Amino acid sequence: MSIKTIVWGENVHDQENQVVADLYPKGMHTCIAAGLNLDENIEASTAVLQDPEHGLSQERLDKTDVLLWWGHAAHGDVSDEVVERVANAVLGGMGLIVLHSGHFSKIFKRLMGTPCNLTWREAGERERLWVASRNHPIVKGIPDHFELEFEEMYGEPFGIPEPLETVLISWFQGGEVFRSGVTYKRGAGNVFYFRPGHETYPTYHDDNVKTILKNAVNWAYNEQPRILDPNDAPNVPVTEALEPIVERGPKLHADGEAGFK
Repeated sequence: MSIKTIVWGENVHDQENQVVADLYPKGMHTCIAAGLNLDENIEASTAVLQDPEHGLSQERLDKTDVLLWWGHAAHGDVSDEVVERVANAVLGGMGLIVLHSGHFSKIFKRLMGTPCNLTWREAGERERLWVASRNHPIVKGIPDHFELEFEEMYGEPFGIPEPLETVLISWFQGGEVFRSGVTYKRGAGNVFYFRPGHETYPTYHDDNVKTILKNAVNWAYNEQPRILDPNDAPNVPVTEALEPIVERGPKLHADGEAGFK
């Protein structure tokens, strides 16, 4: 069984900026998906902001194992309804990989519960990425460090919750460092944030970046059945307790009444 994967792209600068269009003539999302499809375990398709429901209908998400998210200029244009739909899919077990400026996306902020803010500079600096967790599946086949000749700088402090794991750390020519590869568990879903990917640089053509993204999809994949309603908080009647009990004391809720959320 292939890992059904969607690469979601904002597809704004791809259409409006000639530098980006020259680097990614079919769009960044298409380039990323093509790299993923080099892995025989992955079946990657694409969706963009401009599609109906941003290409993320409930029916399509129900059939998706892992979603990659790239956004930058139009975070606010993403429908809140779609964000909640994606969040529930992640809580139910779908994997999520958030790329570069997707740190400010609605979906990443929704799942992190923090501002996800950082320092930044667009100066085409050299970025050196260091593996911080040897033998982690996401960095399989990656040397202890590798370099990207041109990238946008992201610097600490990074306003995210403490990660489950810090897999990659970056150093930039200007001296800043950054947690560039971090993992989380949200509900039943695996989440990975990967920093590189500024649109005016050829980052997604880099072989090490392609390898990390392929590894990340395989890592994020959850073969267990999706939890259909991860927000459900059912009341367990006295008669259904595993051990016999006698009801006593005052009650706030009537039998069968839904709980407060």
